[in-house]
Amino acid sequence: MNPIHALLERKLAALDTSMAVVLPGGQRFGADSPSVTLTLHDLASLAHIAAGEVGRVAQDHVEGRVDFAGRVRDLMAVAAQMIEGDPTLARADRGPLGWWRGISRRGRSRSQHQAEIDARQVQFHYDISDDFYALWLDPLRVYSCAYYREPALTLAEAQQAKLDHICRKLMLRDGERFLDIGAGWGGLLLWAAEHYSVRAQGITLSKNQHAHVNRLIDERGLRGRVAMDLCDYRELPEDEPWDKIASVGMFEHVGHALLPAYFGKVWRLLAPGGLLLNHGITAGGTRNEQLGAGMGDFIERYIFPGGELEHMSHVLEVLSEAGLEALDVENLRPHYARTLWDWSDGLEAQLDQARAVTREAVVRAYRLYLAGSAMCFEHGWISLFQMLAARPSGKVGDGVMRGAQSAYPFERSYIYR
Repeated sequence: MNPIHALLERKLAALDTSMAVVLPGGQRFGADSPSVTLTLHDLASLAHIAAGEVGRVAQDHVEGRVDFAGRVRDLMAVAAQMIEGDPTLARADRGPLGWWRGISRRGRSRSQHQAEIDARQVQFHYDISDDFYALWLDPLRVYSCAYYREPALTLAEAQQAKLDHICRKLMLRDGERFLDIGAGWGGLLLWAAEHYSVRAQGITLSKNQHAHVNRLIDERGLRGRVAMDLCDYRELPEDEPWDKIASVGMFEHVGHALLPAYFGKVWRLLAPGGLLLNHGITAGGTRNEQLGAGMGDFIERYIFPGGELEHMSHVLEVLSEAGLEALDVENLRPHYARTLWDWSDGLEAQLDQARAVTREAVVRAYRLYLAGSAMCFEHGWISLFQMLAARPSGKVGDGVMRGAQSAYPFERSYIYR
């Protein structure tokens, strides 16, 4: 028997979720009544399946070389079992040239995150089609991890709970100046203005999001109190500091090499004693540049070009070196797994509508991206942290507790009162 065929048969027999693979000539391997069937139109895909290179199989699906039948949840259950080893151990600094790869990474990161390149990369992802995103996001179009404060919450309720959780952590007060870096479709920006009466400013690099939020500002009569600009964070003026700053689902786009400059910019934008809430995806491994098994390459190619994930420990190190003081760190990893499954279920229920508003390749990519990301969060291969920090005022007497040097009370009950 062909060695690849023999390896494939052994892998299929060991799966907890049944799968069959059909080759271009009709030859079939695996279960007779499978939960998932992969139909190959190119024999090269067989080697990717046998090797557990699930990211390459995903690429083959987007480009029409592989089709699948069955539930996407079952497909992800199979994918998790097909992966060889821990995908967070795909380290770039291993081997005799590891030191050079580390230097090369910093240079590559810096070159990929010039302002005009960042704008193109953000628009590649977020300007696909507002109608497409509206099919599976909540009504506020909050495109970040929800907060399932209670198990029975719907996606829409959990997104509102997340927005309020952030506002409470930041202790937003009437009349404060609030900046939202990477404001998306305006969910947090408008929630903060309407529920906490702040004077709010948002920025985005997405032309679609910019137009959408400005339309909402006018419809809700918030012009003069809320603004949304098409602007890179590096271009923000520093002459009038902000009381509170949020950055939700944005710093993943900043890049490894520019993290020090990013947090340095935030420090300069914050008023002394002001608070920052940085909410974003982080790496599950401490040293991997991206996920192994081809998954990182798939995300880079089809979803988030230029996206880079850092372990939370490194983010805290860079944040601290910029002069910000970490106050509270909360891991919401399982919340993001559930959020992504809710998004995935929403897309799966409306595939015909999705194909009507965007290209088939986009629908294929996002089916695998949403479900695959949910799987990765469940396994701990990637994570999600909210990090609350302050720019210390330098005055020991500032704050409700001596030495606080900020608005933070150094106890958590204020969030829930």
